[in-house]
Amino acid sequence: MSRARQPPLVTGISPNEGISWTKVTIRGENLGTGPTDLIGLTICGHNCLLTAEWMSASKIVCRVGQAKNDKGDIIVTTKSGGKGTSTVSFKLLKPEKIGILDQSAVWVDEMNYYDMRTDRNKGIPPLSLRPANPLGIEIDKGRFPQKDLEALFPGMSADFTSENFSAAWYLIENHSTTSFDQLKTAVVNLKKQANKKNEGSLAYVKGGLSTFFEAQDALSAIHQKLEADGTEKVEGSMTQKLENVLNRASNTADTLFQEVLGRKDKADSTRNALNVLQRFKFLFNLPLNIERNIQKGDYDVVINDYEKAKSLFGKTEVQVFKKYYAEVETRIEALRELLLDKLLETPSTLHDQKRYIRYLSDLHAPGDPAWQCIGAQHQWILQLMHNCKESYVKEQKGKDIFLVFLYIYICNSLLHSPMLDLDSDARPSPIGHLSQTASLKRGSSFQSGRDDAWRYKAPQQVVFVEKLTKLVVSQLPNFWKLWISYVNGSLFSETAEKSGQMERSKKNARQRQNDFKKMIQEVMHSLVKLIRGALLPFSLREGESRQYGGWEMKSELSGQWLTHVIQTVRLSSESLTALEIPNDMLQIIQDLILDLRVRCIIVTLQHTAEDIKRLAEKEDWVVDNEGLTSLPSQFEQCIIHSLQSLKTVLDCKPGEASVFQQQKTQEDVCQISIGIMQVFIDCLEQLSTKPDGDIDTAHLSVDVSSPDLFGSIHEDSSLSSEQRLLIALSNCRYLERHTFLNIAEHFEKHGFQGVEKITQVSMESLKELDQRLFEMYIEFKADPIVGSLEPGIYAGYFDWKDCLVPAGVRNYLKEALVNIIAVHAEVFTISKDLVPRVMSRVVEAVSEELSRLMQCVSSFSKNGALQARLEICALRDTVAIYLTPESNSSFKQALEALPQLSSGTDKKLLEELLNKFKSSMHLQLTCFQASSSAMMKT
Repeated sequence: MSRARQPPLVTGISPNEGISWTKVTIRGENLGTGPTDLIGLTICGHNCLLTAEWMSASKIVCRVGQAKNDKGDIIVTTKSGGKGTSTVSFKLLKPEKIGILDQSAVWVDEMNYYDMRTDRNKGIPPLSLRPANPLGIEIDKGRFPQKDLEALFPGMSADFTSENFSAAWYLIENHSTTSFDQLKTAVVNLKKQANKKNEGSLAYVKGGLSTFFEAQDALSAIHQKLEADGTEKVEGSMTQKLENVLNRASNTADTLFQEVLGRKDKADSTRNALNVLQRFKFLFNLPLNIERNIQKGDYDVVINDYEKAKSLFGKTEVQVFKKYYAEVETRIEALRELLLDKLLETPSTLHDQKRYIRYLSDLHAPGDPAWQCIGAQHQWILQLMHNCKESYVKEQKGKDIFLVFLYIYICNSLLHSPMLDLDSDARPSPIGHLSQTASLKRGSSFQSGRDDAWRYKAPQQVVFVEKLTKLVVSQLPNFWKLWISYVNGSLFSETAEKSGQMERSKKNARQRQNDFKKMIQEVMHSLVKLIRGALLPFSLREGESRQYGGWEMKSELSGQWLTHVIQTVRLSSESLTALEIPNDMLQIIQDLILDLRVRCIIVTLQHTAEDIKRLAEKEDWVVDNEGLTSLPSQFEQCIIHSLQSLKTVLDCKPGEASVFQQQKTQEDVCQISIGIMQVFIDCLEQLSTKPDGDIDTAHLSVDVSSPDLFGSIHEDSSLSSEQRLLIALSNCRYLERHTFLNIAEHFEKHGFQGVEKITQVSMESLKELDQRLFEMYIEFKADPIVGSLEPGIYAGYFDWKDCLVPAGVRNYLKEALVNIIAVHAEVFTISKDLVPRVMSRVVEAVSEELSRLMQCVSSFSKNGALQARLEICALRDTVAIYLTPESNSSFKQALEALPQLSSGTDKKLLEELLNKFKSSMHLQLTCFQASSSAMMKT
């Protein structure tokens, strides 16, 4: 049965060699799914499972045991994958013996040496140890493997202090390449050392010979006296004498050896003191070492030494050790203060902050240094933000003062310049020049060909927002990462060690989670309010304006700068979101972006209305084939460019709400859009009704593609008011049928609300203007024609009751027709599509007046009735293609007011006269023919 996972494979170990109990890191593949999955770990054949610490499926940390083999594989066994293999090996090194006087980087325990003189183990002071080089010649370590030497001399040792000392092993290991002459020298040295020891023993005996001789003489004398007397008295006296001799011998011995014994005691004391200094030099030198390492910045070494000293001498009762350990604690306390100052110092990197926090934690600093660092960073970020605002506000005021002085200097220079012609109006004034410059710099939403260096001319508010957001985005990530490290405990250990500190850190983080949330919210609120103070000061409360405002708002930012600011804030929001900061903390930024988007739309539309108002200055009155000027196209392009500039503002990024979600915004944008349309309608009315003297004719030109049949428009240097009315009517007609509908489509395409209302209101206003202009034009053209009918009819005292037989159509009607033809020509020249509408209305006015005149005649003679019928029919048949129900009714009423023709002769005469009239004026009446009408409608 196949396992679910592949067997473990060890591909690396670090370090790859070392002595027993070396900590190693094993890396590979499929090293288990967890600590419980790891069931076996051997290195060089030794089971290391008890010290193994499973980190991940590719990493295990353990310590090497006392293995038998000096080199072997690393075998990992798991439940899921079974017994694994290894592509690397570990080499086990034997530890070198370190003497008491040898330098070592680690703490070495005292070693017991075998004393050959007392035949027992005894701790020998360092000054009385045997020399490390007993032969007295240079040592040359050989390259013989240790394993081979052990096999060659089983149970023996090369240590000359050992009971199993082997001279041959010692020579092979230390003098394998030494010459024979040098070995002879070594023999001589050994003999000298032996003689010195013998001489020392003899000298010791020689020094006490006199004492021995006196004791021997006294004992001999006592023996002789006892033999001679043989009495108890003598025995008693001799016993007393013997005691006296012994006392004198003792006193003499004390006198003789007092100085020697004193020197011996002093030497022993000195030796013991040196032994203590040598043994505990770590503690005695530690205060000075701490100072040196602090100056070098080796805080890790200081902490390690302190931990070692604390474990060895923290609870000592020896006064000397207490004194030196107290000095160590004093230096460590100063180090804690130094590290805390460095931790709270700003600016600093996240790496340094974590490092100082770990140092303080290892030094058991009071309080919570990590939380103190978080609080200091929070205050520093807030201070940076406010300092940034203050610096830009001061810079703005300084620039304003400079511009004022510059303006005064320019004015004075121009006023005192000899080149200045005070009588000429051609040279613009400084004020006019500055106003033109300001109007050009003011952001137009549809400007093309922007200056490449526009970024360097950005307003102070825009530069401030860029700097502020860049500051927050650069500082807040480290602030957030510091908190995350504080929460998960990685501030104290990268390898999940020191679990006690990690648990305390996590507990503190849980207790202070709300406090940190308030810190983030305070930073976000400050960021948003500072931006509002610079761009949307009206959105701040009264008490916040002084703290977050202070900007001089001479004019509001244009739409393009607001769009740039929105893009900047959006990028900042995306960067903060990438830190996985909760959305509720960033919601205030989304609210700011929404307000900026709304404000940008409103400002852009307002500036668009101003730009459209200035379109009247660009009207050149050049008419194309359709009777239109460039004004409708300019208006449409202005709106389209404005909407295109708002595309990025109107589009919703992830997490953003629609800009039209609020009813008030919909209504405001709808009213501004209606206002834009009304501004253009007012512009058309202003152009069409402006007096002749107010029209700027310097820019009029001729469109060579326009069919100028009569040349009446472009022969003169100016347009008549009637011609301007016709051009305006043509533009209105195009606006109604095309432009407004296209604009409505663009509004809908960009998500505008209330487009139907905008279109409806604009159409109604446009139709009202069109009707007013049309009535004005009809009044200009129809009234003179209508007014000329009555005088022409009764010219020469004509009387309908007493008149001759009709000979043809009279001149007044011909004059009226010529005037109507002139109107036709004028309208046809401007716009062919307007001809039916204008001609129909003119015919209505003429027919209505003719009907009124006929109905006012009390009676007609036969010839008068025939004459009247002839003229009415001639006019009706001529303008037949422009007749409307109203004009037909007027002609019918006029004919009904005449007596009916009773004879066929009168009817025949009427027909002949009509044909004659049409034949004689065929050329003039061509414009009234059906073919012309058909041509006009195509």
